[in-house]
Amino acid sequence: MTPELSESEKAIVPLFRQAFRPLFLFGAAFSVIAMLLWGLIISGHINFQFVGNQLFWHSHEMIFGYVAAIVIGFLLTAVQSWTGQRAPHGKTLLVIVMLWLAGRLALLFGAGLPLWLVIAIDLSFLPVSAYLLANPILRAKQTKSLFFIPVLLLLTICNAVMYAGLVMERPDIQQTGSLSAVLLITLLMTVIGGRVIPMFTANGTQTSKVNNIAWLDKTALTSVWLLFALHFLMLTKLIPSNLLSLLFAVSAILVFIRGFRWKIWVTFRVPLLWSLHIGYWFIPLGLIMFSAYYAGLDMPYSVALHALTAGAMGTMILSMMSRVSLGHSGRSLTPKRLISLAFIFIIAVGLIRTLMIWLLPTQISFWLWFSVLAWATAYLLYIILYFPILTTPRPDGKPG
Repeated sequence: MTPELSESEKAIVPLFRQAFRPLFLFGAAFSVIAMLLWGLIISGHINFQFVGNQLFWHSHEMIFGYVAAIVIGFLLTAVQSWTGQRAPHGKTLLVIVMLWLAGRLALLFGAGLPLWLVIAIDLSFLPVSAYLLANPILRAKQTKSLFFIPVLLLLTICNAVMYAGLVMERPDIQQTGSLSAVLLITLLMTVIGGRVIPMFTANGTQTSKVNNIAWLDKTALTSVWLLFALHFLMLTKLIPSNLLSLLFAVSAILVFIRGFRWKIWVTFRVPLLWSLHIGYWFIPLGLIMFSAYYAGLDMPYSVALHALTAGAMGTMILSMMSRVSLGHSGRSLTPKRLISLAFIFIIAVGLIRTLMIWLLPTQISFWLWFSVLAWATAYLLYIILYFPILTTPRPDGKPG
């Protein structure tokens, strides 16, 4: 028998009953807009006056606009499952979304505003979200999940470092902030991947769950923590490049072994699984590419970076959104068939933005436009297929 919703729950617009609903929808839509705008800019079709400059806006907004929205949407949804307590919803959730949206509008149209105001608006989103995430965790006394709070605060500092580089006109400091953020999000993907991929794989394929090896998990995660810390604390200039290359290589091997144990080969009939596995596989690819970069080999920094961003983040995020949107809206974990096409497009973006641009650099303009259009297609498919799910009540009648 379907439970009756309370009058207060019925009064909430379905879009604002759980954090994943608006933040997944708006984050995906923003990524499409940002990517198409970037394509028009680099091809010379338009000239737009952003806060900072065009490269700053692109790198900043894909991390702190698109990725941050999805991360917060996921965490503020998952915390309800972790703690059994109602996560932010209704007016509180609306405030979070408005903070996020204000940051995007300020960076897009705020070139005439005082820079301190733009910075203050944008920096508010993650700390406020961290506070709202911490409340149910502390009430439930689940200290293990408090791990995510310092991660969000460190991500805020990375954002501030990017702005510091902008104010001081120091592109190297901007790059420190952006790369540190990318490595921190890579760590987050590695942690969450270890928590969910083996479980999802076992449940979705009706096979036995692969048990984690404690020392392997700890060593792999420590290696990514170390890479983040070295860049975040600006210690990389004090370390020989060959040693940095070795550290990236060791981390890549550990993350690779960890993922190999999760048996991607049993998932090929389940799109929500093979897409998640492939997204994870971009992490060791990006790490080994950074190893080659620091070793002085013919590996551009941008190619290694995009293995972690366009490849790992783009694919894992799309896969996780597609699963979470079904599971947390009370629906069967059986997506529309067209979502597989979206996964193929986003995986193609990762491969094109890394391997094809590296191997065939003379065709870079073609590959860049292809990746822009493939990204937009993948995320538009998600928006079209999941809009009815994100904007309507749960069919089981439960809150959220």
